[in-house]
Amino acid sequence: MSGARPLRAPGHGGVDFEARVDFDRLRRYRLERSLAALDASDCGAFLLFDFYNIRYTTQTWIGGALGDKMTRYALLTRSGEPVLWDFGSAARHHQLYCPWLVPENCKAGMLGLRGAIAPDVGLMTSAVREIKQLLADQGLDGQPVGVDIIELPFLAEMQRQGLTVVDAQQLMLDARQIKSADEIMLLTQAAAMVDGVYTDIVAALKPGVRENEIVALASKRLYDMGSEQVEAINAVSGERCNPHPHNFSDRIIRPGDQAFFDIIQSYNGYRTCYYRTFSVGSATTSQRDAYTKAREWMDVAIQAVKPGVGTDDIARLWPAATDFGFADEMAAFGLQFGHGLGLGLHERPIISRLNSLEHPVEIQPGMVFALETYCPASDGFSAARIEEEVVVTEDGPRILTLFPAQDLVIANPY
Repeated sequence: MSGARPLRAPGHGGVDFEARVDFDRLRRYRLERSLAALDASDCGAFLLFDFYNIRYTTQTWIGGALGDKMTRYALLTRSGEPVLWDFGSAARHHQLYCPWLVPENCKAGMLGLRGAIAPDVGLMTSAVREIKQLLADQGLDGQPVGVDIIELPFLAEMQRQGLTVVDAQQLMLDARQIKSADEIMLLTQAAAMVDGVYTDIVAALKPGVRENEIVALASKRLYDMGSEQVEAINAVSGERCNPHPHNFSDRIIRPGDQAFFDIIQSYNGYRTCYYRTFSVGSATTSQRDAYTKAREWMDVAIQAVKPGVGTDDIARLWPAATDFGFADEMAAFGLQFGHGLGLGLHERPIISRLNSLEHPVEIQPGMVFALETYCPASDGFSAARIEEEVVVTEDGPRILTLFPAQDLVIANPY
């Protein structure tokens, strides 16, 4: 791919002199993919509670504090006009500012805030009754309803009222796995934000700084640049590197530490998952060797990415769990790992020895996924962690994550 033009990460604003993200085209693409999945199924409708699926089909979003309370839900039927029930005044806001939705299809809804309002109050009963009437009005009564995720009392109520419930999550994940040009540009923009944050982290990574201070610095910088949500930042240093805890603490960075970070955030809904490893001031031979090995595992995986390759072909290039100190692949899951990126952090394909060897998925153009490697150091406590985000094209992989990672970076060398 040498000589190919970089994937574009233009400014975040709209301008009249460049073609950037076309949000109307993005909305049409996502709804069309969802309707195609519905049409190919045996379902009369999809009832969606997963807030990534709700965004994909209705092009709406509200803050994570409410978006994950199982109160928002959307009904997608073959009519192509989704119906959305949202939290209180959010429904009125959609009527005013989401002209792609039929205004009367934006409804206030409340099911109980994950049980805080008990099911015997009757909110779920009336909600299912309303859904049944909408299905009957379109001649869909008696047909299965595909559901992605659901609370048990709501499932019981759907069954009590005679609805046949089947799984829609597999179908929606299939729909979401091939990204449009607009989605790829948003993912590129999101990665470019993290490129810049790592420059700030390297400057700040000195003895005496705490892991949580790096998290605060990165979060502020991301929100300054327009991040919609900083979902999580792993900041792991020193003896915390091995085993990998997948979190951050108030540990003070010390001279000679190895430290790695994962920045998970979204821009216009599209996520990053972007690890980088540094040494603070200096690096030992053990730390450098671990990094070299993690980089080798990454490079062979990237080189294998092309249309038609199976996820098992990639997973086999990584060491077995027992080769780097784990009892089995379940215990090592997520360390030598690949996962789709989009509106969700973990989309398709999932690439791991745990699942891919026996159940491979074919790599296709338009897939976007992150590849992650992890190598514990021979000193028994340091470790290297690297992650690259990859776009699959007809000509092979294109890398979104551009902060230098071919060699171990020493932050503020002595």
